[in-house]
Parts: sequence; C-alpha cells; structure tokens
Amino acid sequence: MSRALYAADPDAHGGREWCGGAAGEQRGPRSEFQRDRDRIIHSMSFRRLKSKTQVFIAPDGDHYRTRLTHSLEVAQIGRVIARALGLDEDLTEALCLAHDVGHPPFGHAGEAALSEAMERYGGFCHNAQTLRTVMRIESPYPQHDGLNLTWDLLEGLAKHNGPVGAPNWALAELDAAFPLALRTWPSLEAQVAAVADDIAYDNHDIDDGLRAGFLALDDLLTLDFLADQWRAVEKRFPHAPKDRLLREMIRDQIGLMVKD
Repeated sequence: MSRALYAADPDAHGGREWCGGAAGEQRGPRSEFQRDRDRIIHSMSFRRLKSKTQVFIAPDGDHYRTRLTHSLEVAQIGRVIARALGLDEDLTEALCLAHDVGHPPFGHAGEAALSEAMERYGGFCHNAQTLRTVMRIESPYPQHDGLNLTWDLLEGLAKHNGPVGAPNWALAELDAAFPLALRTWPSLEAQVAAVADDIAYDNHDIDDGLRAGFLALDDLLTLDFLADQWRAVEKRFPHAPKDRLLREMIRDQIGLMVKD
C-alpha cells in the first residue's frame, strides 16, 4: 500500500537533538526512521528486556513472555496495522520496539515499589524513564549522550498514552532540552503503537496466565466475547486438543482486534 498523506515522512522528520559526528553521518540506504529502529535494536537497554518481567519472571519458565518477546510481538502487530492504514511502518516498528525500555524489573509491581521509594524525589514513571534511557543513559557515541533518535520517535514515546498535561520531573527536564510538544496528540504511528501494545498484552497475558495455571479456561468462558470465540473454534476443529484450540482462539482475537 502506498504511503498516505497523513503518514509520517522520514525525509521531513523533526530533526535530532544532536547534529554531526557519528550519529549524524550519512545514512546510506536506510531511511531516518530505519536508523532509529536499528539503534534501538542494537542498544543495551533493548537487550536487557529479555530478563524483565512481562507477567512472569523469566526463570519461571522459558515458554513465558518477557518484555523483549512482548516488544517483538507488539512490533509485528504494529507493522500490520501501519501497513493497512498507509502509515510509516518503520517509525511504527521503532516505537513498538522502544516503548518498554524504561520498565524496571518485576513488572508493574516493581514500578510501584520504585515510585514509592522515590516519592520525595518526584516518583518514578516508566514512560519518562524510557525517554531518559534513549536520550541520556544509553551512551554508544563519544560526542554526546543518548541514541540521538529523531524528534518523531521521541515525541511518540513521550506521548505513548496521549497528550501529557503535567509531565513529571524527568520528562519535564527532557522536554526543556528538546521540546516534544507534550500537550498535543502524537503521530498516528505512535497511536498505532499504543493500540498494538494493548492488543499484544490483552491476548498474550491470557495465554501465559492459562499456561501457568493462574487462569482457568472455564472462568474465561464466562465472558460472552471469549465464549463466542471458543465455540467458533471448537466448531471448526472439533477433534483438536484444548491447547491448540486455545492458540487458535487467541490468533482469532488478535485478528479481530487488528481489523477493528
């Protein structure tokens, strides 16, 4: 599908915080958003996601998702939606891959504990920490801090959940250094990344919960939407084992959400 008029344009991006040097060298065959994506993939903070909890701590079993596998699944879903809408797939993918790099260990419980411990200093927000990570903490270049990502990517990460009216201390400091128009809505690519995140964890957390025994299929089927999906899958594959039917149901749910 051709690029829509409302898509982000890598040739008209909003610039980078730092100009010149290794981070400003000619890009070769890659677009500016492809460069952003590649910098994220090669970063230490992205690799560290493999040991961070999505729902279960990784040592509990290698069949459960981590923040790394979750981010890859979000990126796949995001690219599909972006392609269907004529948006820039590379920017969408980069946003999806980077959206969780600021998460602490132990999932949302870890974030709550860290925020409580840092309350006197302004608290902790994983979304702001994502910006701090890619703009200041990552340090692959000798000339400056950060990955030197495009404004478009940073703006999308900052407003992952929509406009920010009252940024916390960390986000306010970064916005002062490189203004990100926090009070406006982000690009459509950023909004697609947020939707892809919801689609991924809504379905895959159910999968992991069932496999771990924390959820029972009978309890899920008390929900009309899931019950309808389950009956449709059973009708198509009456002799298949439950484990395969469950995977088929989750695939169907993801497909329906993407089409919506």
